[in-house]
Amino acid sequence: MSEQALSIERPSDFPQHDPPIVPEPSIAPYSSRWSLVVSGVCAGILVAALGTLLWFSVTLPKLQRFEDPDRALDLMVSRTLDAQDSLRRAPEWQQWMADWTMGSDDEAREQAIQWYRELVETTDDPLSKLRLAILLGEFGQEAAALTETKRWQDRSASAFLFGQLIEAAYGTQPLTRTQEIELQATLAEALPSGWFYDHLAARLAGRAGNQDLLTSVKEQGVLREDRVQQWIRPLIGFELTCLLMGSMILLAVARLRGRRQGHQMDILRLHGPGVPPPWSGETAAAVILRGGAMGVVTTAVILSSSSFQHGAFRVLAIPLANLPLLVLAYVQLLKPAGLTFTNGFGLGIKRADLGRLACTVLAVVAAGLWGEWVMGRAAEFLHLTNHWTEWFDRDLVWGTPPVIAVSILEYVVFAPIFEELAFRGLLFAMLRRRFEFLPAALISTSLFALAHGL
Repeated sequence: MSEQALSIERPSDFPQHDPPIVPEPSIAPYSSRWSLVVSGVCAGILVAALGTLLWFSVTLPKLQRFEDPDRALDLMVSRTLDAQDSLRRAPEWQQWMADWTMGSDDEAREQAIQWYRELVETTDDPLSKLRLAILLGEFGQEAAALTETKRWQDRSASAFLFGQLIEAAYGTQPLTRTQEIELQATLAEALPSGWFYDHLAARLAGRAGNQDLLTSVKEQGVLREDRVQQWIRPLIGFELTCLLMGSMILLAVARLRGRRQGHQMDILRLHGPGVPPPWSGETAAAVILRGGAMGVVTTAVILSSSSFQHGAFRVLAIPLANLPLLVLAYVQLLKPAGLTFTNGFGLGIKRADLGRLACTVLAVVAAGLWGEWVMGRAAEFLHLTNHWTEWFDRDLVWGTPPVIAVSILEYVVFAPIFEELAFRGLLFAMLRRRFEFLPAALISTSLFALAHGL
C-alpha cells in the first residue's frame, strides 16, 4: 500500500492535492448499537493489552529477561569493542561511516561501562566485576579500576585473585616475570579468549616485559578483529551505497513534487487503488478493533500453551495471531470492494514496475538512515540511551539451527509481512480517509511503537 511511487507525470485526472477523503462506498458499516458495544469491548481488550505490555516494559527489570545476562553482555561488548578496534586500521571513509551508523568509539566505551556497572549492582557476579575493572583500566581510568577492586577485595577467594590481576595490570608496583607467569595462569582460568582476556593479558605481559607473549596476544586479537571486520565491511559498504543512491532519489522526488503545474506528480505510487482505500472508514475501524482483539486473545492462548514453545509449532504463532484480522479484512473490506489480497494490498508487482520498486526501496532505506542519524543526535543531546537487552536475542545467538531458523522466520519474514498489512495496509489506509499523509503516518507509527512496548 505505497502512498506514492517514483513515476513520470500522470494525466490531470488526478487531483492537484492528495484527497483526505474519498466518496463513501456502498459497504454496510458496523453501525448498530450492538455492534458499537462489541467494538467498545474489543477496544478495551486492545487498550488493556497495550497497557500490560507497557507496564511490563517499564516495571520489569531488563536484566531479569535473561537467564545468563553476564554471558550475553560479555559477548555483545566483546564483539562491539573488537569491531571498534578493527576500525582503527580501516580506511578513513569506513571509520567515518561506522561512526555515523554505529556510533563513536567513546560512546561504545561509555555504554559498556554503564551496562557493566548495572550488571554488577544487580547480580554481584565476580567475573562481571573483573570485566568492569578491565574496561575502566583499558579506557584510561586506572584509578577507578583500582577503586573497584577495593570494594570486593574481601568478598571471596576469586575476588581476591581478580583484585591482584587488576592491581598488577593498572597499579604502580613493578611486576616481575615470575609474578606475571602466575597471574597469566590465573587469568587463563578465569576468562575465556576474547577482548577482555587479550587486553588484560597484553597489559600484564607489557608490564613484565614479556615481549613474546605480548606479540602473540596482539596477533590473536588482530585475527579476531579481522574476522569481525569481514562482516562489517560489506555491511558498511552496502549502507553507504544505499545512502548515496537513495538520497539522490529523495532529492529528485522533492524537486519533481515542487514542479507541479496543473498535474499531480504521482511520484512513489506502485499500486492502485492505493490510498485512501475504497472502503468505509467506519467499517475499517470495526475490522481493526475486532481483528486486533481476537489476535490478542489468540496470542494469549498461544503463550499459555506448552506445545507452542517447541520450534515446530512456534513458527505458527504469528500467522495464527494475525489470521482473524486478515479474514475479517477480506470478508468485510476487500471482497465487497471487488478486491483480492493481491490487488487490495498491492502485493503483486508488474515487471515494468520493478525498477520503480528498487528506487522506492533505496529511497526508504536512505530516509531510514537519515532518520536514525537525526534520532541518534537528538538522543545524545537529551542524554537518552537504549538498553542492550532491548535488541539482544539469545535464540539467534545461542540457539540450535532449528531454533535459529524459527527465529528468522518469525522476525525477518512473518512479523514484517503481517505488521505491514495491519499497520500500513489497514490502519494507515483508514487514517488517510480523514487525514493528510503526515498526520496519518504519525498516528499509525505511534500506535506501532506502543504495540511493541517502545
